[in-house]
Amino acid sequence: MLIPDARTLRTLLARFADAHVAHAQHARPGTEEELRDLAYTLCVMTGTREVREALAAADRMLVRAEFPAAPSARTGAQAFRQDLPTAA
Repeated sequence: MLIPDARTLRTLLARFADAHVAHAQHARPGTEEELRDLAYTLCVMTGTREVREALAAADRMLVRAEFPAAPSARTGAQAFRQDLPTAA
């Protein structure tokens, strides 16, 4: 799964919160549709199927972005780059 950029995720969460408040204060078809669209986008970005799961996943992703895990042994692209021959 692709990990969304932390700034993009924060922006989406803020837009979702604003839409949620707007819909709670003045529910109308436009606010409901916007809230539903943002909820769908949030679920897609977090790889979940329900809004509550998406919010929890977004929180976890932001914590990991803020405090990344300590690097382990060479993995993925790092190992690949280090094994490439250098130009002569």
